[in-house]
Amino acid sequence: MELRQLEYFVAVAEESHFTRAARRMHVAQSGLSAAIRALEKELGAPLFRRSTRQVRLTGAGEALLAEARRTLSAADAGRDAVAAVQGLVRGSLAIGSLQCLHSLHLPALLRDFVTAHPGLDVRLRHGGSTELLDQVRAGGLDLAFVAKPARCPDDLRFAPLGTERLVLACAPGHPLADQAEVRLPELAGDRFVDFHPGWGTRDHADAVLAEAGVHRKVALEVTDVHSLLELVAFGLGVALVPETFSLKTDQARFIPLPRQVPAWETGSVTTDLPSAATTALLGRIGNPDAGYRPVLDDAGRD
Repeated sequence: MELRQLEYFVAVAEESHFTRAARRMHVAQSGLSAAIRALEKELGAPLFRRSTRQVRLTGAGEALLAEARRTLSAADAGRDAVAAVQGLVRGSLAIGSLQCLHSLHLPALLRDFVTAHPGLDVRLRHGGSTELLDQVRAGGLDLAFVAKPARCPDDLRFAPLGTERLVLACAPGHPLADQAEVRLPELAGDRFVDFHPGWGTRDHADAVLAEAGVHRKVALEVTDVHSLLELVAFGLGVALVPETFSLKTDQARFIPLPRQVPAWETGSVTTDLPSAATTALLGRIGNPDAGYRPVLDDAGRD
């Protein structure tokens, strides 16, 4: 079994198409198909269900995919380690992040990092915290910036970045809109707008409300902040959101919650053995003079 075969296999699995995978790997489709057939013969099991329209993983393919990603990640880490000894950072760096990461100015960080390491292929994807954690564990991402998990898996490392207070977002005409502070039990019976389960703020809001004994109904689920706030502003529901969401619109009201309500925490997640590129990026975040992180007071506010 060769690394190149595993690279081809992962490409086909992710593209669900041999032609697209061959184009991605810059190789003739015949060569890629031959490599996959050789891998299947060596393993003694078909890895894909092939049809004229779709390519899907078999049970054996599903089992191999996670291990193939880990193997390729380990090989990349080995190359990175040698490059690090030589004072170089090369290869690739796959980063995952929440959509709104106020505790870190990610665009500025990536701009400076790419400028300092032009030979590095940096990729970024957005997603929910649970999905991003799974991607780090599977080797699809080198690191991710996520909401603090209730329990970090033993094979991952979580490093805190910052905290924010939660506030209630509601329409200007909502009965609670003019209050100076809202207690969580006052939200019983309200209709909510929120992200899908597995997104950091959704999971945190679920936990906070459950702890307060509030059983809510999430009537509208979205995948981006602007849609959430627009639905709230039009009176279609309320939401518990980090305080900095209030900077994104003046069409909704944002009301503080009691200070004892647990804050929303974010941080970085990596494997126990991060690559040289991952370590270099995290080192920049840890530099207080770099200006990538906001100054937060004890309430979690800027």
